[in-house]
Amino acid sequence: MLSLLIVLALFSCKEGQKLEGKNGFAVVPEAKTGEAVATFAGGCFWAMQEGMVELKGVHKVISGYAGGSTKNPSYEDVLTKTTGHAESVQVYYDPKVISFKELSEAFFHAHDPTQVNGQGPDHGEDYRSIAFYRSEQEYEALQENITAIGKQLAKPVATELLPFEVFYPAEMDHQDYYKRNSWEPYIRNVSRPKVLKLRKSMPQLIKSDYLD
Repeated sequence: MLSLLIVLALFSCKEGQKLEGKNGFAVVPEAKTGEAVATFAGGCFWAMQEGMVELKGVHKVISGYAGGSTKNPSYEDVLTKTTGHAESVQVYYDPKVISFKELSEAFFHAHDPTQVNGQGPDHGEDYRSIAFYRSEQEYEALQENITAIGKQLAKPVATELLPFEVFYPAEMDHQDYYKRNSWEPYIRNVSRPKVLKLRKSMPQLIKSDYLD
């Protein structure tokens, strides 16, 4: 029991990102010079945000909503499953350190890409798997990853490939939720196994301080 408490204490002590907020929502920054941006949806954004943050070359990850038609949705709006949006993350990274292909491969390992309209206990199109692309090169990289990972899975990959249109940031309460709420049963039992799965699958891409 004591060892579990120590592990959880260390788990909760890692510092979160320095994200800006406005009117209760995160601010979506412009990419800096030399920085690239990618957007993914893979179930609850609490785990996906943490998984992406831990990758080498990733500077910032914002939780939000994408893939739907409703403008400026709130978390409550998306939960109604009428907006068309899925819980998503927007990743700001250095392509000289981690390529889009490597980043998107990590995305596939950070969730179950074979589950249709859901992830684990979370069901509905707001939890569906989507990889957004901003160029033909990114689309081809996603297709290559789907072909490769599909050979390792018992079920077909259900991830949608969609051209990126717009990303709406989530409320500040949902930013770095994983780090700030490490004691919650959902984080411990649902989110953490996803993060650990990514670390185990691609240790060469994980920042050293997360592999202690």
